[in-house]
Amino acid sequence: MMKFTEENETLKDKSACAGVRADLKMCLLQSECCQIHRKSPKECLNVTDGSVPSDCFALRTTFFECKRSLLDARQRFRGRKGY
Repeated sequence: MMKFTEENETLKDKSACAGVRADLKMCLLQSECCQIHRKSPKECLNVTDGSVPSDCFALRTTFFECKRSLLDARQRFRGRKGY
């Protein structure tokens, strides 16, 4: 599990999946795609040229699973995915 946030730092957003969203945002902003090529994080999610680390795509999948678990009624018993 990747954590881009500081140890004593708290997120202003207390909603579900906020930690995964923040980590995905920081991963994309620190990638070569955003810093060197000056693309937006949304554009960088669709790029497959290797300028975005595979960790960011793993966080994207985790964020999707977390959001999907909010809509799935079976997840009420299993708990949300993500962190």
